[in-house]
Amino acid sequence: MCGIFGFHARSRLSLAAELDAATDLLAHRGPDGRGTFAARSPDGEWQVGLGHRRLSILDIEGSPQPMHSHDGRYTVVYNGEIYNYIELRAELVERGHRFVTQGDTEVLIEAWRAWGEDCLSRFNGMFAFLLWDNRTGRLIAARDPFGKKPLFVAEAEGVHAFASEIEPLRKFPGIDDRLDQDSLREYLAYRYVPGPATFFKGIAKVPPGTFMVLDGDRVSTTRYFTTPFSRTTPDITDFDEALRLFSDKLDAAVQLRLRSDAPFGAYLSGGLDSSMIVALMSRHMGKPVSTFSVGFDVPGSSELPYARQVADTFGTDHHELAVGMGEFTSVWEEAVLRRGAPVAEPSDLPVLLLSKMASRSVKMVLTGEGADELLGGYPKHRAEPWVALYQRLMPGVLHDAVMAPGARALPYALRRVKTVAGVAGIRDHQARMAAWFGGGDAELARALYAGPPASRALDPLPFTADGAASALKRMLHFDQTSWLPDNLLERGDRMMMAGSLEGRMPFMDVGLAELVARFPDAFLTGAPKGKRVLRTLAAHMLPQAIVTRKKVGFRVPVEQWFRIGMADRMRDLLQSGDATVRQVCNAGEIDRLMGEHLEGRQNHEKLLWALANLEQFFRIFRPTIGDAAPQSEAGYRLADSALR
Repeated sequence: MCGIFGFHARSRLSLAAELDAATDLLAHRGPDGRGTFAARSPDGEWQVGLGHRRLSILDIEGSPQPMHSHDGRYTVVYNGEIYNYIELRAELVERGHRFVTQGDTEVLIEAWRAWGEDCLSRFNGMFAFLLWDNRTGRLIAARDPFGKKPLFVAEAEGVHAFASEIEPLRKFPGIDDRLDQDSLREYLAYRYVPGPATFFKGIAKVPPGTFMVLDGDRVSTTRYFTTPFSRTTPDITDFDEALRLFSDKLDAAVQLRLRSDAPFGAYLSGGLDSSMIVALMSRHMGKPVSTFSVGFDVPGSSELPYARQVADTFGTDHHELAVGMGEFTSVWEEAVLRRGAPVAEPSDLPVLLLSKMASRSVKMVLTGEGADELLGGYPKHRAEPWVALYQRLMPGVLHDAVMAPGARALPYALRRVKTVAGVAGIRDHQARMAAWFGGGDAELARALYAGPPASRALDPLPFTADGAASALKRMLHFDQTSWLPDNLLERGDRMMMAGSLEGRMPFMDVGLAELVARFPDAFLTGAPKGKRVLRTLAAHMLPQAIVTRKKVGFRVPVEQWFRIGMADRMRDLLQSGDATVRQVCNAGEIDRLMGEHLEGRQNHEKLLWALANLEQFFRIFRPTIGDAAPQSEAGYRLADSALR
């Protein structure tokens, strides 16, 4: 796990100093090693710069980066892990390829040499890499199928620059870092920015499952992966067969992710997903699993007792962290800085704190992330298949006039009923996907937004799954192409890497997703709490109390903290005279939400958290708001050869 930076630019620009500075801004992602590389294309017209910060997990002493192929043709900087590198290496050796290291980076290079872009579908792992071909002068940038590893791209006159995080790109000369108003509008609806956009006009995300080729001034982007849910017809009809196949595939996914030359452990929340990962890890390890759990010092808000129960069951080497309001707020600004955006979920902050603690004894952890989005674990997954029936029976006018206002008036204690009742009548598919997150409906998002009208449409990919077999599969496709890569997986990468810790996610195995897509809906949501196939498997491996207990989720007690210890800070962020959020959003609407929450009349914790983070983002990054022109090529220094 590492941090990478690179640029592809006209040779007349002098960028050597920027390469060093940008690489060092990623030091937290890779404290174990540093390297840079610079070269020119064969025709001399273009230059490349590659920078790398290393967190050593495999072949700790033998695989420094940037890495060069044995013949000098290829140079790569790479972030991630290719779990099946041992099998790929053996196959490549049979084809006559040479290896001088024991890690997966050289396997990546030789796989590209052997198969070109087809190697991407052979990789079982998480990755983002920049590969320079010294012979052709082409730069290839690629990202893993589900977008577990980040890769941002910024384009300016004569330059493309890439990085694992946004901050090095913002400080690179010539990049347009004005606030993207469309992203602001989308953030208020989704509480995150749907890809490929970011909050900055000149910076975008390389989409998951794609690769880019830069060849002189020609740039192409190709998608090599789409989610199985968007293209698979279920064909496994026997539940016992499905359970056996699922058990074998999940166990193999866990076992494959135990490959490491550095110490590792697991994050354990005490919920079903992470508990199953720990149970399976215990099968394959000759010593106790190191487990790490985080909870809160507010009564009724901590799952630490459940995590302790699982740890005791499997005899793990267990570590706990209880977070109070002071610790929580102490890393707030750091979390926003590392995210390069407002922190969409309060749970990012305790994950950051836990990562800092865990990294003192391990370098990598397995987590249960992605299980709900794979197996239909949220209430929305059980509700969405019924939406079409509801809309046939309930006229839209009646829903808008009676049901939606009634839902908004329900107390927060009935938040799930409140969400379902309000969302079910939304006939626009895009708007409904946003509303399921429960932060607010489209009407409220429009009331908050005070900027110009939309100038672009959303990326259609998450909303187009014509090959999906059901409404549930269409929603899972959305989750895996928008909600996960643009929100939850950003937390998993940015908050862990801020603590110099790698996270691996067995539920996000492509082969496992291919299998689950073959299951009918009943094998997923055909249980009271969803994830039927996983719950059935867990009943044979976990304490019954863990399998049957109510799903709580990783809920930070910000509702209480907003009212007691954080009220003054929230007023400063959202109601002070110099608050930028009051300039770009409707100040009256902000005041209404604050008043209702602080007086205990409604719980607006999700929206208030989103707005407070928006203000934190403005204070940390200070993006230009408005139409000020970005820097042009004149903002660069010219290379000495261009000055003569």
